[in-house]
Amino acid sequence: MSTPSCNSALSSIGKKAVMALTGLVLVGFILGHLSGNLLFFKGPEVLNAYAQWLHENAALIWTARITLIVSVIAHIVAGISLTLENRAARAGGPAVEQTRRASWGSLTMPYTGLVVLGFIVFHLLHYTFQSVALGGQTFPLASNPAFTDVHAMLVAGFSHSGVSAFYIISLALLSLHLSHGVSSTFQTLGLRNERWRGRLDVLAVAFGWIVFLGFSAIPVSVLAGCIK
Repeated sequence: MSTPSCNSALSSIGKKAVMALTGLVLVGFILGHLSGNLLFFKGPEVLNAYAQWLHENAALIWTARITLIVSVIAHIVAGISLTLENRAARAGGPAVEQTRRASWGSLTMPYTGLVVLGFIVFHLLHYTFQSVALGGQTFPLASNPAFTDVHAMLVAGFSHSGVSAFYIISLALLSLHLSHGVSSTFQTLGLRNERWRGRLDVLAVAFGWIVFLGFSAIPVSVLAGCIK
């Protein structure tokens, strides 16, 4: 017969597995989103053609959106539950010492996660609903007014220095969250052994930097006047 402590341990392992698997889904989305956004530097025609292709494939978009929404909700619920469990375990003893040895990225995961959630909401209001900073302004594509001129919309959105600063700071926190999250995923999946620990940690940090630099390059280039 299983004891309460065994059940709790199994429950924690299950939640960590949910965090890892949903985290992989979110990492895949971020990489896809980043590769699409970087088309911004190839010019309006390329970026707008990509955006038009996405809108013409509604089934693909909605499958990705539903998968993403489910993954985000599951990730948040499992993350909150694990955070509460960890706090309850810090009443004293070895748990306290383990907390002292934890990395800064690990200790700030719940807080960076909340900032990332707020950033996602702002991002949707900003570019999907165009109700923040853009003030409801629309950007019809000259060649086909039924579609949005995404390139012009991005330039207009990031022309606001305050908005761009918010994006860059949020992206820095997102990258910190991702770096630790990817490292934890390796550990949960049993890949982060003593031999590979250092290499995988470097890979996780490099991934965080790639995400930060890739996404931040867009608002920085607009603010610097490189792209108009």
